Amino acid sequence: MKFTIAHSPDSDDAYMMAPLALGWLDPEGFDITFVRKDIETLNAEAVEARYDVTAISFGAYPELNDRYDLLTAGSSIQEGTGPLVVSRTPMDVAALKSLTIAIPGRRTSAYLAMRKWCAEHGFEAAVELVPFDQILPAVAEGRFEAGLLIHESQLMYQDAGLRLVVDLGAWWKHAYDLPLPMGGNAIRKDLPAEVKQRFAILMRKSVEMARARHWESVDYSQSFGRGMDREMIGRYVNAWVNDFTVDPGPRGREAVTRLLGLEPVWIQG
Repeated sequence: MKFTIAHSPDSDDAYMMAPLALGWLDPEGFDITFVRKDIETLNAEAVEARYDVTAISFGAYPELNDRYDLLTAGSSIQEGTGPLVVSRTPMDVAALKSLTIAIPGRRTSAYLAMRKWCAEHGFEAAVELVPFDQILPAVAEGRFEAGLLIHESQLMYQDAGLRLVVDLGAWWKHAYDLPLPMGGNAIRKDLPAEVKQRFAILMRKSVEMARARHWESVDYSQSFGRGMDREMIGRYVNAWVNDFTVDPGPRGREAVTRLLGLEPVWIQG
């Protein structure tokens, strides 16, 4: 069966797909083609149900739940840390209210979490869309006073001389005692139930094997050239490819429901 999987070149997405992409796993009848694009592009293309399986931001799921179900394997969920709002100079919430914040996309889970944090502090932030990998330099160079960092930029902001305003994952943990869900893998709702179930199991095997063959999977991730050395990629994927990625479990599912305000349909791997 011909099958298209779309994922971002982010280290964690590439890492968990390594066993399928490199032929370590028997594809079990799936003839897989990979498409790799940035997550905000994939969020937009998912509206058209373009791919059989696609990485999405959980924040995009409410637009997509009539087209896609969620796979239990492959989620990016982390406990106690997450996307960061950073600034060029030390800044409190009052100062942030008067600024335009660079964000990576309106469908991203990071922006959804930031909106909830802002609402808790009584304001709606002014924002401007900037490609996620340009936000850190844009703030460091003074084109914006503050930005919302996702992906590997979260590990790099201090080296760029930026200051932390809020760690949204830490805030979420304090507010709800839950991990903060960022992204997951979605499978087309109109596929036969047997196909969805079979691929869900295969995806779980891929995540488990990637973790078992950690450094080989890191090397595959590094091949996409995101400006990080091997050790930093190893740190990043160890944080984001975790037990929740194998299966979100009750707490991970509760966290997704809490973030979205709706209960997704999950296909168990």
